[in-house]
Amino acid sequence: MQTIYRLEDLRAAVASSKIGEKTLALVPTMGALHEGHLTLVRRARDLADAVAVSIFVNPRQFGPGEDFDAYPRRLESDAALLAAEGVDILWAPSPEVMYPRGFATTVSVAGLDEPLCGAARPGHFDGVATVVCKLFNQVQPDFALFGEKDWQQLAIIRRMARDLDLAFPRAEAIIGVPTVREADGLALSSRNQYLTAHERANAVALPRAIEAAIAALHAGADADAALEDLRTALLRGGFARVDYADLRDAETLDPLDALGDRPARVLVAAHLGKARLIDNWPAN
Repeated sequence: MQTIYRLEDLRAAVASSKIGEKTLALVPTMGALHEGHLTLVRRARDLADAVAVSIFVNPRQFGPGEDFDAYPRRLESDAALLAAEGVDILWAPSPEVMYPRGFATTVSVAGLDEPLCGAARPGHFDGVATVVCKLFNQVQPDFALFGEKDWQQLAIIRRMARDLDLAFPRAEAIIGVPTVREADGLALSSRNQYLTAHERANAVALPRAIEAAIAALHAGADADAALEDLRTALLRGGFARVDYADLRDAETLDPLDALGDRPARVLVAAHLGKARLIDNWPAN
């Protein structure tokens, strides 16, 4: 595995990996890798001849008072995990490489960035769209893989690729991979390590409450009532605050008041101790 820090070296490695019309898949990450990330890597290996993984803790997607400084950084151990998975290229740029002096461009996906995490974290998705657009241009992947736990992020990145007519990757080659979960149902996240043992035990209320809400919807319950029960279950289960608990169209993220023919998801963000946990499940 090549670990690369300079853009000119990355471009040479990418060109070499594509000789003979070979395909390349990209897994963008912020590091602190866990089994969820490695599942993306394995799926990438199934899809493409070569796999690149980026590790970059992106300052532009963190707001004031968020956990940019505290976010775990462990490049050496992450690199060992990726090498063991047969990754070909590890792209690990510094902030100065990613955002050189004078950098002045922002990519914004209007509409999709406004609800849910966009309302709770203003500017967050501008930072996400900007860095992912740069990564796509730098790596020129044929495929890109993202976890479905960050469903709104996935929807925004696909919309960006469609709107900008990206060829590497095309929108249809941006692959969502189902959320990887602990045995008790909690979605894997790098931020789970912020939880104390007591908080970790309480965190299982999140997937259980979502599952109960979806069951209620299928039983004919009113969406407002099912979602209010979800919020109540989280607060009673030890969560301090619920940012949102919504039923949304899976593609447009428009709010729904009932299940219909189009794919829908229940999406939730809630605070437990120092962690803000997000999760979502398909509702139909």
